[in-house]
Amino acid sequence: MLQRLSIENYALIQQLEINPDAQLNIITGETGAGKSIILGALGLLLGNRADSKSLLDQEKKCVIEGVFDVSAYQLNSFFEENDMDYDAECIIRREISPNGKSRAFINDGVTNLDFLKLLGKRLMDIHSQHDNLLLGANSYQLSLVDAFAQNNSLLQKYSKAFSDYREKHEILEQLKSESAELRKESDYHQFLFDELDKAQLQAEEQETLEAELNKLENAEEIKLKLNEALSALDQSEMNANQMLQGAKTALGQINKFAKEYESLFERLNSSWIELKDIIAELETEEEQVEYEPKRAEEVQERLSLIYKLQQKHQVSDVTSLLSIYEELGDKVLRVGNLDEAIEAAEKEANQAFELVETSGEVLSQSRTKVFAGFEKQIGVLLDDLGMPHAKLAIQHEKQVPSESGVDKINLLFSANKGIAPQPLKQVASGGEFSRLMFAVKYILADKTALPTIVFDEIDAGISGEISIQMAEMMNKMAQNHQVITITHLPQIAARGKSHYYVYKDNAQDVTASNIRKLNHDERLSELAQMIGGKQFSESSLESARELMK
Repeated sequence: MLQRLSIENYALIQQLEINPDAQLNIITGETGAGKSIILGALGLLLGNRADSKSLLDQEKKCVIEGVFDVSAYQLNSFFEENDMDYDAECIIRREISPNGKSRAFINDGVTNLDFLKLLGKRLMDIHSQHDNLLLGANSYQLSLVDAFAQNNSLLQKYSKAFSDYREKHEILEQLKSESAELRKESDYHQFLFDELDKAQLQAEEQETLEAELNKLENAEEIKLKLNEALSALDQSEMNANQMLQGAKTALGQINKFAKEYESLFERLNSSWIELKDIIAELETEEEQVEYEPKRAEEVQERLSLIYKLQQKHQVSDVTSLLSIYEELGDKVLRVGNLDEAIEAAEKEANQAFELVETSGEVLSQSRTKVFAGFEKQIGVLLDDLGMPHAKLAIQHEKQVPSESGVDKINLLFSANKGIAPQPLKQVASGGEFSRLMFAVKYILADKTALPTIVFDEIDAGISGEISIQMAEMMNKMAQNHQVITITHLPQIAARGKSHYYVYKDNAQDVTASNIRKLNHDERLSELAQMIGGKQFSESSLESARELMK
């Protein structure tokens, strides 16, 4: 339950602290004093989105902190599953900085809003006036039936099955889409693959062919120049070979007379050996050079094919063409393999859907079992709340499995005798909505382990004996739950174990909301004002005393 709530620099609140009682807590105050602001602060502790515009002083950060006693609610495993430290005294803190950044802490450890929302659902149920509108929504109505039937474990089982099916169904649809896309282009891919396959490309052949073609196209000039070189080096009358041999012979005759001559002889001899090798290679190259027009044409055709393929695939080398060839091969092969993959995925999706249908049917049976009991209990409570002829009926039909199951329900309501129940959102007035919502909250309180229940003017549109009956029912709820009620009715305010008064403080330069716990005399005075106005009479004070008894 909530042991302490402190709010700093939020909306109209400079600094506020409240220590609610374990049972029924009453909050009263004039309209606009800031009662709903406190609910907004609680909402932030439960994971609602923050906004820097809600800061009273735009230069300071807002800090909201709630201390909860969770020792009786078996939340140890919940904290462990979410990698958070558990403590019987759970401290939740939200900080909103002037730049709009928000941070959340649990027991001084940083957390995220998703976890905060999950934890909040286990700590507190806040009924706002907006919930009366929610009551008309089919999904919300279904959640009420599930809470009444205590279907939490069945819901978890169904949710897991549905999530698994949806995942497998998405995989199947993705494969089908991929298959359709590939099949749309498969003929073209097959054509491109066959074209490259027929070409039988080799990694280095382009460079080799270009070099060969260069020789073939210039064969006559190459042969001529090779012969000219051979003539100068070895075949002419005064060729280099003969002259080098003559110089070598001359040095050979004097190399014994000095080391310098010997060195020159050795160098000249090496040059002669190198010259002989060059002459031999030139002769070999000259013999191999032939003018072959047919071979030149073949090489030219092969290179033209390579250039054409490169242009077609927008690449500049054979290596890239070979990569494209492999990719096309994979795509062509993938089309064939996809049929098998689709068949396997379809089988898995069907099996998962069967589990959805099975678990959905079990959940549906659990829901339908409690329809009559839910209708009856609501009817009894509405009778207690001054609506003896009111009737609630659950309209039910099966639907295609969805996140919420295979059921669609619609709450039908009639407040008057002889009038057939109609969809709730079409027929209920504000006061009827409030009483119906309270009846729902009342019967669900026994079905849940929520530590704290908060009502924001759930008594709107009711008065007199009905408000007294509602106050008694709140007191019964408060035996097992901490209840915090914002009210304008003295009949309800008088029943609280603790009574807090929210007011506007104009003592400072800026108007601020504040709250204080009322003692017995202050409570009498506040109740008398709620009955007779600010200038209340003695009879109003006496009525307040009667209510307090």
